[in-house]
Amino acid sequence: MYAITKVINNNIICSVDENGNEVILRGLGIGFGRKKGERVEDEKIEKVYRAEGSKNINRLQQLFNEISIEYFDVCSEIISMAENEMNRNLNKNLLITLTDHIDFAVKRKKKGFEYKNALLSEIKNFYAVEFNIGKKAVNIINEKFGQMLSEDEAGFIALHIVNAELDTDMNNMVSITEMISAVTEIVSNYYGRELDKDSLDYSRFITHMKFFGQRVFMNKIADGGDSDIHNVIKEKYKKDYNCAVKIRGYISAKYNKIISEEEMVFLTVHLKRISM
Repeated sequence: MYAITKVINNNIICSVDENGNEVILRGLGIGFGRKKGERVEDEKIEKVYRAEGSKNINRLQQLFNEISIEYFDVCSEIISMAENEMNRNLNKNLLITLTDHIDFAVKRKKKGFEYKNALLSEIKNFYAVEFNIGKKAVNIINEKFGQMLSEDEAGFIALHIVNAELDTDMNNMVSITEMISAVTEIVSNYYGRELDKDSLDYSRFITHMKFFGQRVFMNKIADGGDSDIHNVIKEKYKKDYNCAVKIRGYISAKYNKIISEEEMVFLTVHLKRISM
């Protein structure tokens, strides 16, 4: 059984799990007339919500006071769908950011106003799996709340999902997307042809760029490795390494970020594959 640490409202309380992590519990009347320290029977708990860090737990508590529980249900359904389709767990804080976003998006739509997604084309191109999930999410939202959210919204939801994949923040996610767009243009111009967006090597390159971007903007650039292998790659794939040099120059000038030699080698190998 869970012990109550705080009552948010009649149906929502705070507690801690067996590992000492703060959680939020939901159940009909679970908090009615209850006090801190009292225990709640497991059969009364309908849902357990989690977030990473006390700051995010506090934000989640705040949202439960501000947003209808229906939005949490819809968001939980979308997250479960995304995790099943991608076969991976997403950052728990996605519940906070996505619920807040969807609530705001529906409110805007009801007032007849929607934001245009300036990165929609890039999102479709670079995050195809996440965008398809975003489209399914929009269908769920539209059916639940009687709205007609657009593809732009599917793109925003896709960015939230990629953000939770990479465990970064939305500002970094926008920068990563813009960087990938610029890098693919550099690569296309360098090799003098359009990249085959349907190829497996292109898909692998974009996946590499997503996590490369994560490391760049979170200052977690890979370093070290075998210098002999570095030299072999540079010598064997001179043309592709020179393309990597152009990319490094762009990132340095645009974002003031330093790219390690190990990252250059990884990049060169991927460039060789998509240039063949």
